Amino acid sequence: MKKLSRILFFLLMLMACGTAVARPQEKIVVAYVCSWTDLRLPDPQLMTHINYAFGHVNKTFDGCDVQNPEFLKRVVGLKKLKPELKIQLSVGGWTSGNFSEMAANAKWRMAFAKDCGRIVREFGLDGIDIDWEYPTSNEAGISSSPDDTKNFTLLMRDLRKVLGKGKLLTAATIADGKYIDFRACMKYMDFVNIMAYDVANPPHHHTTLFRSPLSGRITTAEAVEAHVRNGVPKEKLCLGMPLYGRGDHGNAILEKYMKTGYTGGLYQEHWDEVGKVPYLTDWSGKLVWGVENPRSIAAKCQYIIDEGLLGGMYWETTEDNAQLDLMTTVCLSLMKNGKGTVPNKRVLLMTDGQNQALFDAMTKLGSRYDFDVTTYRKGDSYRPGLFDHYHLIVNSGLSPDEWPAEARADFEKYIDEARGSYLAYDALTAQSWAWYTDFYQHSEAKHARTILYKHEAPLGYMPRLNSFEDTREQAIKWLLRK
Repeated sequence: MKKLSRILFFLLMLMACGTAVARPQEKIVVAYVCSWTDLRLPDPQLMTHINYAFGHVNKTFDGCDVQNPEFLKRVVGLKKLKPELKIQLSVGGWTSGNFSEMAANAKWRMAFAKDCGRIVREFGLDGIDIDWEYPTSNEAGISSSPDDTKNFTLLMRDLRKVLGKGKLLTAATIADGKYIDFRACMKYMDFVNIMAYDVANPPHHHTTLFRSPLSGRITTAEAVEAHVRNGVPKEKLCLGMPLYGRGDHGNAILEKYMKTGYTGGLYQEHWDEVGKVPYLTDWSGKLVWGVENPRSIAAKCQYIIDEGLLGGMYWETTEDNAQLDLMTTVCLSLMKNGKGTVPNKRVLLMTDGQNQALFDAMTKLGSRYDFDVTTYRKGDSYRPGLFDHYHLIVNSGLSPDEWPAEARADFEKYIDEARGSYLAYDALTAQSWAWYTDFYQHSEAKHARTILYKHEAPLGYMPRLNSFEDTREQAIKWLLRK
């Protein structure tokens, strides 16, 4: 019996160890936050690192200028909400020059490195990210030299000397993995962020995971392979993902598509099963806009996990929609679940508190169609910005006159800026809210007292729904684009 007990104990220990080993390892998530987006701080719970863009090599080549330093202070303040958050200053960016001159001169190079060290100390940062686009190339309209690659390595060396071992030193690199001698400089660097996007324009997609007829000059997987061939260990690679679309810029419908889902009836949505990306085509079937959605971002995250990369990176936080679908996908996939995960849609049910049957019915529908339901009842306190968390607001009997003032202001933005969809049963006009009364009167409805507003409209547009005769279930599916 004792022998049997020891065997059982040993087997249980093996199972426990196996379970511990099998737990998904948290990946890092690097989010670029831009100095010009100072009206919208990101949610630090969705990321592990922030790269603040940008700092620039100064005109005398011996220091670093920080854009919008007051906003940088606010970004660093996010550490109060998440102390383990790492924040770096990203120096450079497209058309950001003076790198070649600075790096070629030992005195200027060290002076620049020391100024970066000063900035790290002054702002309480965790390191420096270099975004030199690109050594030896004048593609971005900046000066260059054949010696830039060698001098980039020297710059990394000098920055590491100044920053010491306790601070981060990283770089953003072109998808092709060119221009940098990774084998020489990786000993100074913590990791590399691959900009695996912007590799083509229509009729090709600017970022596909695997090669398909729609791929540009290089795919995401090929970008990783190029970096590994050139000397970057997989465990020091972060895969860059775009939160924006690319194509015929200047077209308001296309540029807003990823935030509103609106196509204007002029474009068709498609899915590239090989490249693992969505895209839009015009009447002729030509790709005119390369985009991303939670499904494509989840596929890229699964690739990160399967290939054993360090983590993911994205540009940039304000490009996501109001519900932060893409950033949430990255967080769930890399930080929470250890597998590519498409998040559920979210529905806010506003009631007078008497309709439990409707809540139960909505919850059942949510289980069937992958959306979560939260209830806001009459008398509940309202937190500013609450509506933006939801893809659909369903109002059943809660008079607009009873909404708090903050909720009214947020709802006007929610509708006017096409941040989400709205479905109202037993809809009433508002005696004290002229905007809502006008919204009600100009909304097309299934019945006289039912409002349906789809999250597909550009500013101020109301879709015509005179012929819409679907059930509640079909209406919710339509409003959530299911």
